[in-house]
Amino acid sequence: MSDKTLTASEAESAFWDSLKSSNTGMLGLDQPGYHAQPMTAFREEETGTIWFFTRDETDLARDAAVGGGQSAMFHYMSKDQKVWACIHGQLTQVHDRERIDRYWNPVVSAWYPDGKDDAHLTLLRFDPDHGRVWVSDKGALGFGYEILKANLTKSMPDEGGVADVNLQ
Repeated sequence: MSDKTLTASEAESAFWDSLKSSNTGMLGLDQPGYHAQPMTAFREEETGTIWFFTRDETDLARDAAVGGGQSAMFHYMSKDQKVWACIHGQLTQVHDRERIDRYWNPVVSAWYPDGKDDAHLTLLRFDPDHGRVWVSDKGALGFGYEILKANLTKSMPDEGGVADVNLQ
């Protein structure tokens, strides 16, 4: 483990900062037998809400609409492999034109032939409540060094820190 303790505040900051530049993760309902799927996240800083574009005919969208929302998990790993997270929260299906306009971009547009007025366009609203975040600033070379050092010294590698976070 790391010589430095990672605080919940540091872990939360690392997660949100990383999500700005590397915003793809796996989203799924927190139910037995349910599989997460790759989704692009759009964080709304003022509320802490994470938004996802999807089509209303997907299993995830239909299931998220049941009963006004479902318990869900967002699994995240940054492109640079320095931040990993498993975030729990409530997932609901909504149609919110303001958010569609705010987060619309050419990549999102590719999935909707009729643009913002596509009949199947919907959003998933993820309200995170808690999670666990792992942070390591080692990078690939640092990781290799830690593995070599651990094998030579018969010790555990310093893989960074982990902290539970409250996101409400």
